[in-house]
Formats: sequence, C-alpha cells, structure tokens
Amino acid sequence: MFRVFQHHISIATLAELLADSLTSFLAIVLGSLTIAHLYGDANLSVGVSSALRSGLGFALLIPLHCGLVGVYREGSERKTARAKLGRAVLGCLLGAPIAYQLAVKTVVDGNQAQQLMGFAVAYLMIGLLIVRGLLMSAWRGSLVQQRVLIIGTGQEAHAVAADLKSRRLRSHSVIGFYPAGESVLPAEDKRFNIFARSTPIDDIVHKHDINQIIVAVKEQRGGNVPMDQLLTARIHGIPVMDLAAFYEQTTGEVPVDSLKASFLVYGRGFAQDRTRIIVKRAFDVVTSSILLLLASPIMLLTMLAIKLESNGPIIYRQERVGLAGKSFMCLKFRSMRTDAEKDGVAVWATKNDSRITRVGAFIRKTRIDELPQLFSVLSGEMSMVGPRPERPSFVAQLKEQIPFYDIRHSVKPGVTGWAQVRYAYGASVEDALRKHQYDLYYVKNNSLFLDLLVIFETVSVVLFREGAH
Repeated sequence: MFRVFQHHISIATLAELLADSLTSFLAIVLGSLTIAHLYGDANLSVGVSSALRSGLGFALLIPLHCGLVGVYREGSERKTARAKLGRAVLGCLLGAPIAYQLAVKTVVDGNQAQQLMGFAVAYLMIGLLIVRGLLMSAWRGSLVQQRVLIIGTGQEAHAVAADLKSRRLRSHSVIGFYPAGESVLPAEDKRFNIFARSTPIDDIVHKHDINQIIVAVKEQRGGNVPMDQLLTARIHGIPVMDLAAFYEQTTGEVPVDSLKASFLVYGRGFAQDRTRIIVKRAFDVVTSSILLLLASPIMLLTMLAIKLESNGPIIYRQERVGLAGKSFMCLKFRSMRTDAEKDGVAVWATKNDSRITRVGAFIRKTRIDELPQLFSVLSGEMSMVGPRPERPSFVAQLKEQIPFYDIRHSVKPGVTGWAQVRYAYGASVEDALRKHQYDLYYVKNNSLFLDLLVIFETVSVVLFREGAH
C-alpha cells in the first residue's frame, strides 16, 4: 500500500496506472518512428521534441479517461481482467479524440498529425492487450503479494481470513494464525496453519517469509498479545497493525466493531484546519459552478418532464442533518408520488420502491435528481464530497445503534461521497452501518486528493449504475 496524502492506494492499482501511462507514451513514440520509417526523416514534421510532448500529453490524458470509466476503482467489487480491459479500451477510445486535439494537433503539422494519431491508437490497443495481460499474470503470480501472519485464533482472526478470501484480495495470502490466549478456531475452519505459541514469532517470520502481521485480538491486555515479540518484528521492518488499521488500508473503511476511541484520538487524519477548510470551499464553489453551467439544459428538461408526468412540486425539499448536527433543507428533483409519505412518517427508500414515478426512476438511476443540491453547495450548506445527509428521525435511530455515528457531522454533507462510490444500494440499519464505516474513512482521511478521486469515481458509478443512491 502507498499513502497518497491521507489515502491508501494499492500497489496493483498504482502499477496499472503507471503501465497505462507508459503504454500511452510509447504508443506516440512508436507512431512517430513508424512515420519516420515510411516517409524518411527529410519529410518528417514529427520531430523528437514534438513526439515527446505529444507522448507526455497522451500519458496524462489516456489514464485520466480510463479513471473516469472506473478502470482503477478499488474495493470489494473486484472486476475480472476482461472487464477491466474492456473499460480500459473504452477509456482510451473516449480519451483519444481529446488527446488528439490537445496533445497531437497542437504540436504536429498537417496530415501527419492524423497519421500519427492513427498509428498511436493502433499501438495503444495492442499495448493494452499485451501489458495488461502481463500485469494481471504477474499479479496472479503474487509478485507483490503480502504474506500475512494473523495474531489470534478467535472470531476476529477468522473474520479477517474469511474477509480476505471473500474479497479476492490476491495481494494478501494468509500463512497462518498465532495463538493469543483465546479459544482456537473450530476444527472445520482450520484451513491455515495454527502455529504453536512456544514458537517465536521471529522464527515464523523468517521460515515462512512473512511480510505483514495483523493483530486480530480485541482484548490485548493481560499478556494475550506477545508485545515484545511484535516489537522485535517491527524493528526488523515487518509492518504490524491492528484490525482497524488493516481494514482502513485494504478496504477504505473504518470498521466500528473493532474500533476503539483511542484509534480515532491518537491516529492520523481528521484534518480540519483552516487551510483545508479554505481549499475545500474553493473546490466546492468552482466545481458546483461548472457543473451547474454544464447541467442547466438537463435540469430544464427534467423540470419539464416532472411537470408533464404528474401534478405537484418540481423541487422536493426535505429536512436533513448537516454540519455540527444542524438541520437544513436538502433539495432534489421530485422522483416520488406526492403521497409517498402521506402519514408523515419517514420511510427508508428501497431499490425498487413502488412510490417512484417513471421519470423519477430514470433521474434516480442517473443521479439527475441530486443536481439541485449544487445550489446548496454554492450557499455553503453542503459540499461536493462528504457523507450523504440523513433525515433527523433516521439520525436519532442510527445514533443509538451505530457507534461513533455523530463523527460524520464534523464535516459538511456531500452531493456524493466515499460510501456512495464504494457500497452497493442499501436501505436498512445494517446498510447504514456499512456506509457509515466508509464515511468514517472519509472524515478521517479527507483531502483534496480524496475529493477528486470521489468525483472521478462518481462518473463511473453513474455511467455503469454502480454504487448506492
């Protein structure tokens, strides 16, 4: 894992990004060499300087568009190599015309710009097939695999091993468990080594080439955890982390069932200083203004469609809880019948809710119903990125059932958020708990980089109807 500002990026994702960038650069270079071979250097307008500038533009713009269609998205919903290749091809085809206008046509003269573009796209497609094939083969071959030793043999330890397997995190391989004073796993669950407690951890590390240790023990007092041995491993360069830190790095969420207040108090993150507030506000104003300008035709058509389908207000105003627990009126295009809550009681929205109108079904799937909230961003009640605001009645309920729920109100609510791009549609307390864990990650690690990442991933969520509403 690499830490970029406050966010963790896996080695696999970084390798994909760098490989696509290098492939894009080489596509231009090979295209230039092909033109030089066909026409000779004397008649060549694609000089070394032009080829390098065009290549750098390609290396930036092509991966950018791949990111917009979700090629580099991480999380529990792992895509197959074929699916990721398909999205990479789509990203390249979307990015090629823009790259041509900005990175080729501006530095290469005449017809050779079009010829260079044709060769570059052909080489790019071939490169994607070869490089991504090699990358995925190398990844499956565990060239950068973390060999994990889990401290503990109880339910938490079992949950870590099962979660790694269910998430198909090929970057991690559980080598075995080291007892820490709890009951041993049931016999039918002994799919991994359970080392003898008399065996020094240092010996296990060297014998089995361990390069990561996870302490999966809730109660670490009373000598349950061999801290002296873990200190020795840590001094020798082996990362040692508890459950909360491990899940934060690998899944992008902070699990509340293994969370202690001390982790939040003493851990990194929660950057809410004056500089961060100013930068975030500037980001909100600029992005919401641009989006309102671009989306204004869509918003006008939506208003007309809602009015033609049914009587009632076009804009739906609903009380939500925002920064510091203060209420505000959240704006949406109306997507439900006017009698959706005729008894006045708040009801969880469901995936195939019968109260949703035909126009409402479309604007909810495409997230168009959220566009009026851009005005709330401009007014300062909301942010572009943050935890989605909930209704006061739901907040009162969830505060009683979900630990640390109020932490989400330490930042402004967002039009989109980390939970929305990481978790599938949910409408229950259990789903709210899981989304809260993603929100905790965002609040703890929020930065301009993470805001930009969420905006990018929101594009792919809308295009491919992923994530939650």
